[in-house]
Amino acid sequence: MEPPNDHYDSPWKEAIEHYFQEFIAFFFPDAYRSVDWSKEHIFLDQELRAVVQDAELGTRFVDKLVRVTEFSGSESWIYIHVEVQGTKQAEFSKRMFVYNYRIFDRYEKPVASLAVLADQHKHWKPTSYGYNVLGCRLTLDFPVAKLTDYDEKLDELLASDNAFGLITAAHILTRQTRKKHQERYEAKLRLIKVLYQRHWDKQRVINLLTVVDWLMTLPAWLDTKVWQEIETIEEHKNMKYITSIERIGIAKGRVEGRIEGRVEGRVEGESKLLKRQLERRFGALPAWAIELLSNANEPSLEAWGEAILTAQTLEAVFNSEASH
Repeated sequence: MEPPNDHYDSPWKEAIEHYFQEFIAFFFPDAYRSVDWSKEHIFLDQELRAVVQDAELGTRFVDKLVRVTEFSGSESWIYIHVEVQGTKQAEFSKRMFVYNYRIFDRYEKPVASLAVLADQHKHWKPTSYGYNVLGCRLTLDFPVAKLTDYDEKLDELLASDNAFGLITAAHILTRQTRKKHQERYEAKLRLIKVLYQRHWDKQRVINLLTVVDWLMTLPAWLDTKVWQEIETIEEHKNMKYITSIERIGIAKGRVEGRIEGRVEGRVEGESKLLKRQLERRFGALPAWAIELLSNANEPSLEAWGEAILTAQTLEAVFNSEASH
């Protein structure tokens, strides 16, 4: 039986949320040194979707908006906009530009846009977008980390104390072993053994094992062998980290993450379609309607989609949900 297609977005999203400080330190050390990490950083995923939900500029792999405090002599908020892009896309640079100015327009605070390129095209490395017309010039230059630059540095990655050394190695090995089950099994075991050799605390091991397991999917019979090897490693090292319940939780999280990703993609698509239909019928939408669409769940979108057929006003479309 074939394993499901590789899914990169959910494990990367999970890893960035767990280890954002390490993510910035690993890929963008200059930016890392400019942030006051003693202050809380806040993820603003819903706010990002609301700001850019109608900017249809290619498929996103992972995007994040994070509010941090800058080292500047006095406390000041800035925003870090992160894109992890999994495929080569002509509109990628434009999306970075559009998202940056929309976030700035929303918050009127400095915005740093940072990109990790996780595609396989070694020479594709966009770093700017802008225009120059009638003496007016506007350009966004953004820092980029390219994962293919690490292809020949696996040993260095695996020796790193930073979580994203292991995660980047896992990503590279996942790409290299696509449809090569035995090679992926061996590569996955290598990563797991390194993980246990690091002597990290239990929760960190479980979190990173979850990411590796999520990235490097295998047929069921090889997956069983992996877990048998983990049991052997834990017995040998006398460190019982992964209980049977935690193993079930890891598998459940992997499945739920894939389902969640599919549902989020479907809801986002339905929201964009309904927005276009509403605009064709009622003209440009007010801010309150855009806000409702960007935060809607699937049942609400279905109810509004039915109501648009008979409702005489925009308000009537959204009020229709109360009758369902």
